[in-house]
Amino acid sequence: MNDCLFCKIAAGEIPATIVDRTETTVAFRDVAPVSPTHVLVVPTTHVANLDEALAVDPAIAADVITQCARVAEMEGLADGYRVVINTGSLAGQTVHHLHAHVLGGRAHHWPPG
Repeated sequence: MNDCLFCKIAAGEIPATIVDRTETTVAFRDVAPVSPTHVLVVPTTHVANLDEALAVDPAIAADVITQCARVAEMEGLADGYRVVINTGSLAGQTVHHLHAHVLGGRAHHWPPG
């Protein structure tokens, strides 16, 4: 999509602090972190959310989750981390390009908030 923030970051058109990149994903630091480690993992293919990714090609979602685990390892989060995927506006999704938040470096409690 021409106006998608995360598509532009994945394409290198908008600067970001890239943590890792694969053929199908890009991981970069969130500009407004809520944890000491807060990395976003996005697919390079534009899909709006998890539901769309699963409908188009479940491998997209699998690649994102696999990259989340890789980022957690790279960031030294062996003691635990959280992966959050918001799907839809009611869930808090504000950028409508599938993205997973890898959060770590502090205790996270359930329920979140």
